[in-house]
Amino acid sequence: MKILFCGDVVGRAGRDAITKYVPKLRAAHGLDCVVVNGDNAAAGFGITALICKEFFDAGADIITGGDHIWDQKDIVPFLSREKRLLRPQNFPDKTPGSGHILHTLPSGKKILVLHLLGQVFHKEHANCPFLTADQVLESARMGKNVAAILVDFHAEATSEKTAMGQYLNGRVSVVVGSHTHVPTQDARILSGGTAYQTDAGMCGDYNSVIGFKLEGPMEKFLSKIPKFGKLEPASGDGILCGLLVETDDATGLAKSCTSIQYPEPLGQ
Repeated sequence: MKILFCGDVVGRAGRDAITKYVPKLRAAHGLDCVVVNGDNAAAGFGITALICKEFFDAGADIITGGDHIWDQKDIVPFLSREKRLLRPQNFPDKTPGSGHILHTLPSGKKILVLHLLGQVFHKEHANCPFLTADQVLESARMGKNVAAILVDFHAEATSEKTAMGQYLNGRVSVVVGSHTHVPTQDARILSGGTAYQTDAGMCGDYNSVIGFKLEGPMEKFLSKIPKFGKLEPASGDGILCGLLVETDDATGLAKSCTSIQYPEPLGQ
């Protein structure tokens, strides 16, 4: 199975990158499944039902959120209806929506996508992501009742992301980090056969501060006033950053793992 994970979408530039480039990447790589993290898609804060439709129409199979999943007012009822949009699994059970989905692709293959939120430096006080992963994976068997398993770990600390990769090594196809918006150069296959990258980066304008216009973040850093300046997404050309993984259908483990920066590498 060929899977593409697209990092955090930030604002219009990121949305345009998804709608322009996902169809091209699907065709060029013969992708079976595309998972998009849409945590900052709506003007930098959360995602709307309309944006979800745009991403699905562009070729996304599953959309994940993150700590900003609740920022847009229409998303709570939409989460209850649209099973392909995930909030973090380690929120309380009564929270609307779900954090995982067993999705059947057009080929008939099944992929389990699990979305988790980190605990370190996060104010949400979510349940333990490691134990939550154990609970969801209890009944999933790669190569038997599911062809592949992808885990989007939306976390701040690189140590927590690395720990999750090692914790799930050999039990899932992919552990990929999101949230920090900067692509890390450690995409690789771990010893147990799990593809891993600490952070896939963002889909958006990189002439920015993690996808936002320079003025707002700069004023906050320079003035030390927490609420000084409005954060607005940068509006230049967006680059799609993500992780491309091919798995073995017989085992669910990764055969190859490549960091993607499209249409051109950062810095070119």
